[in-house]
Amino acid sequence: MNKTSIPSIDSIRRQWYLVDAENQTLGRLATQVASILRGKNNPHFTPHLDTGDFVVVVNAEKILVTGNKAQQKLYRRHSGRPGGMKVETFNALQDRLPERIVEKAIKGMLPHNALGRQLFRKLKVYRGAEHPHAAQNPQALKIDTIVSAQ
Repeated sequence: MNKTSIPSIDSIRRQWYLVDAENQTLGRLATQVASILRGKNNPHFTPHLDTGDFVVVVNAEKILVTGNKAQQKLYRRHSGRPGGMKVETFNALQDRLPERIVEKAIKGMLPHNALGRQLFRKLKVYRGAEHPHAAQNPQALKIDTIVSAQ
């Protein structure tokens, strides 16, 4: 009879990965990053534990979407007050806060519970190519979803 082993929290060695979002498709990049945050690339993956790695995403303002999503995709937020709904298109939000687009896409692919919130804290997204995590020596992660600019 085989027993399933559950890794202890102390035995998990977390790595840091650096992902360049320049000329990457939003959804394809988000699925890969969400998988790394969950730890599905590790042999000791356990669905109910945080076995994932840290991910730093740079060049968030250069992310691409296909089709007419740049003009048609809407991002909504609500202040909680009556009439407090704010609606913004992809282009408008990309000009204002490009980090939020990537964060929202990845967060939607994580579990919608306390574990998902814990995993989301390991994601760092930056507008430009600079990031303050050089001391962690993040490994460059190549994501092969390059799409030609439209």
